[in-house]
Amino acid sequence: MSGRLVHVGSAVVDFVYRIDALPAPGTEKTATSYSRVAGGGFNMMVAARRTGMKVVFGGQLGTGADGDFLRAALAAEGIETLTPPSPLKDSGNCVAMISSDAERTFVSWPGAESVLTPDMMAPVQVVPGDWVFTSGYTLSYPGSREALADWIEALPAEIPVVFDPTPVIAEIPRPILDRALARTAWLSCNEDEAAEIAGRGDAQTVAIRLLAEHCPKAAGVVIRAGAHGCLVRLAEGGTRAIPGFAVSAVDTNGAGDTHIGAFVSALSRGLPPCEAARYANAAAAVSVTRHGGSSAPTDSEIQEFLSHRDQGAIAHDWEDATAT
Repeated sequence: MSGRLVHVGSAVVDFVYRIDALPAPGTEKTATSYSRVAGGGFNMMVAARRTGMKVVFGGQLGTGADGDFLRAALAAEGIETLTPPSPLKDSGNCVAMISSDAERTFVSWPGAESVLTPDMMAPVQVVPGDWVFTSGYTLSYPGSREALADWIEALPAEIPVVFDPTPVIAEIPRPILDRALARTAWLSCNEDEAAEIAGRGDAQTVAIRLLAEHCPKAAGVVIRAGAHGCLVRLAEGGTRAIPGFAVSAVDTNGAGDTHIGAFVSALSRGLPPCEAARYANAAAAVSVTRHGGSSAPTDSEIQEFLSHRDQGAIAHDWEDATAT
């Protein structure tokens, strides 16, 4: 295994309610279950850690019950927190409502992770071989975006930056987004996020535009399509659709985080990008068969899954993407 994953995104506490369906406006539902769990960037870190990568957290955790809860959850997974508790506020939280069709609806409240200064980032030091990850959430907050963009730009050129723009991409000012993309080595996003950056079109065309016009230093981009798998476009040329796997999903919360964490972990130990993407598809497929956002499987569980699921791939309408 080469290097660490240095995660400079955000972790929050999730309040998870399981319901049969979303309530109509002005009405009430009684949940079938409730849990308080670590969420946000925690899910991606767990996926990388459980698949063998050393992970450290360089984001901000708060002073209070939620910050303490997150620090304990990270420690339990063997993930070191590099920064001291923020004196400004407690960590943020998110209400997640998981309906019977495994879809999720969120309402979030930003906390300490939404405020960042250069001094707060001072303890986060990278060394050769490290991988840095950040997400659109931290770049969307007015109190953290400039400091994080400055920190990313100041990284040594040989440190690869993995970027997930997340569903809040429209809230990231375009100049900030462009600065992050310009330093990105691997972009992982869904189809809507890719289109927000590079415009609408078929996935292969959008992936080509992402690399040619927005991510000049990237080795490649991954466009995720949930159960249908993902599309990988390499800067050196070539596009390949990597099919997903047929499973009975019970909870899709954290599936994208699991995919990214497993993908980076696989890349860090030398797997070729398309093999790493297949590995990540399998990790995400296993995760959605389990309840909870931090349900990422271990490497041995992924290998076991792959050994039996070669015939269970799901096609997508980009299946015929060819090397170009």
